[in-house]
Amino acid sequence: MKTFVESSRFKISVLLILMTIFCFSLSVFRYYISDTKVFLFLNWNLFLAWIPLLLSSFIIAFNIRSKISLFAIIIVWILFFPNSPYILTDLFHLRARNAVPIWYDLIVILSYAWTGLICGFMSLNDIEKRLSDYGNKNIIIGVIVLFLFMSSFGVYLGRFLRWNSWDVLNNPFGLFSDIVVRLIYPMEYTKTWGVTVLMGIMLNFMYFTFKWAGTNDAKELQPENKSLNGLEQF
Repeated sequence: MKTFVESSRFKISVLLILMTIFCFSLSVFRYYISDTKVFLFLNWNLFLAWIPLLLSSFIIAFNIRSKISLFAIIIVWILFFPNSPYILTDLFHLRARNAVPIWYDLIVILSYAWTGLICGFMSLNDIEKRLSDYGNKNIIIGVIVLFLFMSSFGVYLGRFLRWNSWDVLNNPFGLFSDIVVRLIYPMEYTKTWGVTVLMGIMLNFMYFTFKWAGTNDAKELQPENKSLNGLEQF
């Protein structure tokens, strides 16, 4: 138990919970002072952004290794993962309003976007680690890159076509139709692929920065610790 509490995973999870509470407090305070529900929807968006992390945490906590079970959970995870970066696009709602200063609304949206994005990146890192047990490292990195571009496509579907993860069950044929027509006639939907490609590149830069920054810090600290241990023994 002590080892778990001292782990970076526990610390980040606590920070995410605190950040979620902070976000909720910002939106409630905004509602209190303005008597408008303008940004209360961000709480639902952040709840959806937590689902991929809960799914990947379930895989790690229960050590899911059955390929069938793992595949089924990852399919559900893929459907919800775009909700994490989606909150970035809620910046579209930022505009001057009389009741609340624009700087406050900027902090509200950025707080939700950051929390949702970190939830998503943590869950993606979990999935990457588990998939690494079943394939070549370079192939897995390629899969992760693909996931991020798929997520960008999902963000486009949600932001501009107003589809959401639940529509896979509510209206699968309509959703499938919108996806297929863009795959068959890509040149007629330049906006679709512009958003998908550029946001996909951005998310890849952001994810691998998030991932490698922590890895490099850990590696750099190890030699120092070894040398310190050596001095103590000496």
